[in-house]
This record gives sequence, structure tokens and C-alpha cells, in this order.
Amino acid sequence: MVVALCSVCRDARGSWGMATLAAHPGGFARTTVTPTAAGDPDAFGVRLDRTLRGDAAGLELDLGPDARLEARLHDAVGWPRRPFGALGLAHAVPGLPQYWHPVVLAAGVSGSVRAGDLVLPLDGAVAYVEKNWGRGFPGRWWWGQAATFPDPEVGLAFAGGHLPLPGADVAPTAVVVRLGARRLALAPPLHRTRASLADGAWRLATRGPRYRVDIEGDAAGSVAHALDVPVPGERRTADGARQHLAGRIDLTVRAGRRVRYRGSAELAGLEVNGPSPGGPRG
Repeated sequence: MVVALCSVCRDARGSWGMATLAAHPGGFARTTVTPTAAGDPDAFGVRLDRTLRGDAAGLELDLGPDARLEARLHDAVGWPRRPFGALGLAHAVPGLPQYWHPVVLAAGVSGSVRAGDLVLPLDGAVAYVEKNWGRGFPGRWWWGQAATFPDPEVGLAFAGGHLPLPGADVAPTAVVVRLGARRLALAPPLHRTRASLADGAWRLATRGPRYRVDIEGDAAGSVAHALDVPVPGERRTADGARQHLAGRIDLTVRAGRRVRYRGSAELAGLEVNGPSPGGPRG
């Protein structure tokens, strides 16, 4: 699995960027800070100096001769045209610390990657693209994504984190499931998710008026990559995320009492930061 991350941050001097390339196997991870960065004002896209250029159609990343990625996407399954994104009504709430939304749920890939000693063609791989934005990262968060289920028409992504509120311990989580032509966006307030993380395991139970989704993620013995996150006002990065690039996810989706899908993805990304959320609802 290969992960490319980037950010556009603002401080008193203007915009700056961060780009990361990580790959499994091999444990490779490298992060570079760029003095300038800009997002596309009219569409989904970003450019970081001469380091990175990407949009919903592809990505070019150059962090040095041993850290390069070129990926062109085709046959993309994008987010359907809806008034709100994966967070539902929360996208209309101003001032939240963090927002999250999958842009490309699945796409074919052509291209190649070099990450240290690892050199791979990417032809035939499956791509996933998302974005998040806000004032900064929560103190604790969790994330997962998989598109390697036995049925190629099935995919999953989820993201959650602690939201400090006076007198409350709230941990909202959004879950997106692709079942063929159907896209399920399960987010508060209509859907509530209990998340429990411990010892390389992710357990999420989402309940709503129609759907019940159970997710069991496992690091599967893999060693987590330590990935940096940007510190927006200081033009630097900090050690922030633990991401497993070779995890496993078991997924069960029910509509009422009927099982709509049950299957396992043998290659999944799973991420956590901070101590276990211990099961607060969101």
C-alpha cells in the first residue's frame, strides 16, 4: 500500500505546505515542508511548489530521487452530487475544528512509485482520495479505509475524533460505505457510532434509523508508520499519526434485519492518534 499526504497551511506570512510519502512493505516514510502551497480555488486540487501537484485525476510527487510517485486515475467512482458531503448536516455548521470528506471512493491507477528500495508499478492498483480541513487536528482521532473486499463494488472509509464541548465527552465518527451504486453516508445526528480502539484493534458500531454497520479492524501484526502532521501556525510538522498500511477490516452492513453485505478486506489502512477513545458516542 502507498499513501501520499499533503496539506496547505496558513500563517502570518502566507501559505506553506507539507507533503508525505509512505509505503508498505519496507516501512518507508518521508515528509517535506514547502515554503509555498495553494489549493485550486475552482475545483479539487493542490500544488506545493515543485514538490507535488494533484487533483481528482492524478498525482505527481517528488521528494527526492528515492521518493517519487506518479499516479493517473481512471474510471473513478466519485461522490454523488448531494447537498452535503460525508458529514451530512455538519458540513453546514461553521467553526468546527475539523471537516472530512471522501472525494474519489475508488479509481483505477496507472503509474509507478519509488519509496526507498521499493520500486513498484501501480498499474492495476485501486486508488482512494479524500480531503479534510479545519483549524487543526483534534487531540485524538481514528481513521480507516479499505477497497480490497472480494466484491470490487464494495468500499469503506471512516473518520472520527474527539470534539471538546463544555461538560461533555463527544467523539463523532462518520462512516461511508460503497455498495455498488449505493453510497451510504452515516454521520451524526441520524447515525451514532461507538468506537473502541485498543491493542491494534478498531471496533466501530454504527446505528441509525435504517442501517446498522459493524466494522472490525486489525493491524494484522503490521508495524505502524509514524507520520507527521502540520502545525499550521508554526511552519513545522510534529509526530502525530500512527498508520498501519497492511491492516485488515471485517465489514457487516445490515438494513433492518437483512444482511446487505458481509466480507473482509485483507489490505486496509488504519490510523489512530492518542489513547483509546474508550467508547464515547458521536
